[in-house]
Amino acid sequence: MELIQSFSVDHTRIVPGIFTSRIDRLGEYAVTTYDIRLKRPNKEPVIDVAAMHSLEHIIATYLRNDPEWKDEVVYWGPMGCLTGFYLILKGMRDPQDLYELLLDAFRSVEDAQEVPGAAPVNCGNYLMHNLEMAKWYAREFASYLEENADNDKIFEYPKAERLVTFEGQNFYDS
Repeated sequence: MELIQSFSVDHTRIVPGIFTSRIDRLGEYAVTTYDIRLKRPNKEPVIDVAAMHSLEHIIATYLRNDPEWKDEVVYWGPMGCLTGFYLILKGMRDPQDLYELLLDAFRSVEDAQEVPGAAPVNCGNYLMHNLEMAKWYAREFASYLEENADNDKIFEYPKAERLVTFEGQNFYDS
């Protein structure tokens, strides 16, 4: 069985940042999945679940209301490993093209007075939110992006290489 594309990223070397995860072609159209990584996998504590949920609501609302980008957004949601989010957009852009959008989105969390859609009629787990922790994680990531704006590592996935032995066995080596 083939390893899916997102598992070919070397998680021992990835840093927080904005990465192209995959590009899917749908006929003449393309959609791109971006990895918005807030935490170093297996090195930092993961994002608190309730804060992650709040960030999902706040930033999804921000992205889907941004006049320039709202028609391009297909999906914004958390990674199962709780180290970041996936953003799926129509078309193909370099991760650097999303820098200002995502910096502004994470900065906007600071101004949130409430979590949008955090009511029983709108949300499947409306009690599981933590706005103050969401603000803390958003500030942390926005500061990191600002400090590393000129660092190419925050835009380039470290790939694990698949090596094949003479006997035909596959293994990964970073």
